[in-house]
Amino acid sequence: MIRNAPQTGATTGSIIVFYGGIKMDSIDKSDGSMPYSPESLQAFVEAAALGSFSAAARRLRKTQSTVSTAIAHLEADLGVSLFDRSGRYPQLTEAGRQVLGHAQEILAADVRLQQLSVRLAAPVEARLTVVFSDVYQLDPELRVLQRFAEAFPEIELEWLDAEGEDVLEVVCSGRAGLGLLPRQERYPDELVARPLAHHSELSIYVARDHPLADAGRRAAAQLARYRQVRLSAEVEHARAATGLAWTATDYLMVMEMTEDGIGWAELPRALVQRYDRGQLVELTLPGWPRRIHSDLLWRRDTPPGPAALWWVDALG
Repeated sequence: MIRNAPQTGATTGSIIVFYGGIKMDSIDKSDGSMPYSPESLQAFVEAAALGSFSAAARRLRKTQSTVSTAIAHLEADLGVSLFDRSGRYPQLTEAGRQVLGHAQEILAADVRLQQLSVRLAAPVEARLTVVFSDVYQLDPELRVLQRFAEAFPEIELEWLDAEGEDVLEVVCSGRAGLGLLPRQERYPDELVARPLAHHSELSIYVARDHPLADAGRRAAAQLARYRQVRLSAEVEHARAATGLAWTATDYLMVMEMTEDGIGWAELPRALVQRYDRGQLVELTLPGWPRRIHSDLLWRRDTPPGPAALWWVDALG
């Protein structure tokens, strides 16, 4: 029987795999071993995600020939071609697209198993440093900090605030074991990123006595006439074209400047709702508020310990 899900036909000492209408070669299972390695699956998944064997090699910190060989071995083990290599860049074949989802599931299960082993057996960190963007605000009702203190009463926790590239730098340097920031298109190869299901919202605010506060629908066309207050880390990647701008290294200072009437600013709504002193007005503009998804980060060569994994679970 051939179906979209993998089916097996039993023979003595081997398994014949049918995949989405494609019969794969027989895989010898008489010794009870897996027909493929986690390394080959990881190489395949990264190459598929990045569209390049060389890019996958850089992310995995291996040579291109090592990645190419791992993928070739996986193709031989499964009996199908996973990539079309006829063009400049490898393209997933139909079989490759079907195998990809299952490979991702296997790797995700492997990560969960490793994290479970850490929770069960690894010693708790004596100290944990986290660096979080203010885009993410802890919900007071969830009592996250209190629950962490109850779960790990002996640990020393250091909380750092940073934004953008500063978060990446602090985690890459090993200064912090865990980082959180708005999702980026690419991350340094030495980091592991885990997407959070939670999302935040950014909106545009001005002080109540700012000229834009009463501009209504005209505010969108008038933004460029007024000073913007924004994060220092975003100056080179500013999404809005303005003239004069003031900058600050964190959102709380950006909000304070905005409350003082210095200019308009993009601010996390949760931050404003929690800390504003009633002096800000949210502008109603097309495309705003804007939804922001965030990622948790840690160094690939320094997996999170039990306390850091608690945060991964709590925020994930």
